[in-house]
Amino acid sequence: MHFLALIQQNNIDPETAKHLVGFFLAFIPIIILIGLAIVIVPFWFICKKAGFSPWLSLLYIVPLGNLVLYYILAFAEWKVVPAPPGWTQYTQYPPQPPYPPQPPYPPQA
Repeated sequence: MHFLALIQQNNIDPETAKHLVGFFLAFIPIIILIGLAIVIVPFWFICKKAGFSPWLSLLYIVPLGNLVLYYILAFAEWKVVPAPPGWTQYTQYPPQPPYPPQPPYPPQA
């Protein structure tokens, strides 16, 4: 609450403003590193699973590097083993047991 009252004042003490700015400037790099980690870690695994060098995910640090990474992943030939011919998602699961018969509803006496 004190912070909101401080911002709403017309004449802020310069020393208080310096401390406030110093406080926020100390946390901006931490927030940036957390944001980069949130984006880089998933792309590290995506690049690894696609058969590319996972170090490509560090393109996010470079300005507009994320667009380069998107285009690399979208239009490059992925080096993964293709599925065998004739494979469908339904043939890989074991057959399900039959459901037990349901009693008639409503129960008859």
